[in-house]
Amino acid sequence: MDFMTYVEEHRQEIIEATKSLLRIPSVLDTYDPASPTPFGAGIHEALMWMLDRAHADGFVTKNIENHAAHIEYGEGETLLGVLCHLDVVPAGSGWTSPPFTPTIRDGKLYARGAMDDKGPTMAAYFALKFLKDLGVPFKKRVRIILGTDEETAWRGIARYFEFEEKPAIGFAPDASFPLIYAEKGMWTFDATGAYAADALVSFSAGERYNVVPSEATAELAVDLREPFLDFLKYQGFKGSVSGNVYTVYGKNAHAMQPHLGVNAAFVLASFLCDHLKTPYVHAIKDMFAFDPFAEKLGIDHTDKEMREFTMNVGIFRYGPEGGMMGLNARYPNGFDLDKAEEKVKRALKSHQLDYVIKNHVPIHYVKPDTPLVNTLLEAYRKITHDHDSEPFTIGGGTYARALGHAVAFGMLMPGRKDVAHQVDEHLHLDDLIEATAIYMEAIYALTREP
Repeated sequence: MDFMTYVEEHRQEIIEATKSLLRIPSVLDTYDPASPTPFGAGIHEALMWMLDRAHADGFVTKNIENHAAHIEYGEGETLLGVLCHLDVVPAGSGWTSPPFTPTIRDGKLYARGAMDDKGPTMAAYFALKFLKDLGVPFKKRVRIILGTDEETAWRGIARYFEFEEKPAIGFAPDASFPLIYAEKGMWTFDATGAYAADALVSFSAGERYNVVPSEATAELAVDLREPFLDFLKYQGFKGSVSGNVYTVYGKNAHAMQPHLGVNAAFVLASFLCDHLKTPYVHAIKDMFAFDPFAEKLGIDHTDKEMREFTMNVGIFRYGPEGGMMGLNARYPNGFDLDKAEEKVKRALKSHQLDYVIKNHVPIHYVKPDTPLVNTLLEAYRKITHDHDSEPFTIGGGTYARALGHAVAFGMLMPGRKDVAHQVDEHLHLDDLIEATAIYMEAIYALTREP
């Protein structure tokens, strides 16, 4: 059957359902495992919306303690997993239209989560729904697994797999086409220290380790209004002064590509270093500012297959209780983490800061010549007729890691700008439709054999 034609006939249904899910502000609140809404009301609402929709469409569903859930169809011993997530990063400021009011302009659907990961989730969902509606027999069971905490600590998916079997194979529609077969290792840590009070009363930027901060603020006990406004003017940055609070605006970007953003904290710290002796802002400038590849620390590294090591400083906090920075690094093959940690510890110590490890996730790698990769790649090529684009590696981290024998598969099309975690995040409506057909073809092909 021509899956693309079938999907196109249901174009409006897909778009309207995607808009409904995007209206839900499913940003992490606080985590309370004992609560009926463990990740907050917004994420819970998104999870319930998906399960209600799937139940109404005739699927078998299961909710695991409101931490995660699945939607299942098919039969057989082998389980195929499609790993999605419903949580989104904070919206930030500067949107052209409200981030949770899905808006269509010039063939694009704008909303937080459009690409990461609600749009791809709906494409995968409708792919499975349409195959079911067509009565296509499966020789495997298929589960769309709905995570709720992918953007932070993966507590939802971890709880899910405490109770449910792991699929033998799978894919995560949470990256790019044609296919991602390897993901860099992830290294997350804090730099913390106590400082004596001085002219810097407070400093704050960022909410997540995996997002480049687009806004930074500092409260000062001295008047630097005139030089600050001159700095903004001549350096070409945007900002403001309100009383003794100084604000700078930058540009969000995903932590896997910090060089695509403008870290507002780096800008503000650079200004303050010209006027204050505060060790905290000098630590930012000396060790991290405008250095996404960590050359200042001497831990830069490049691998031919997985490319550069990157480092993002995503969280900044300074006040009477002390100072901290939250960092997230992505490392490729050949990177010596032990040696890098020692260099970082020495550098931090020289700036009165301590090293506190938060998390380490090793490299995820699936050989690019496996049947799983070949089948998915063929599905992509059959629908798109793109025989030039080749599988590649990324610095991002997807739920593919949670399975082992799984890869990231769409739905960002080759040549499209990656706008995940950025202001005015959007998807192309034609891509949403085409991705649905690709996922139909992929699920169909992967369920032909037991």
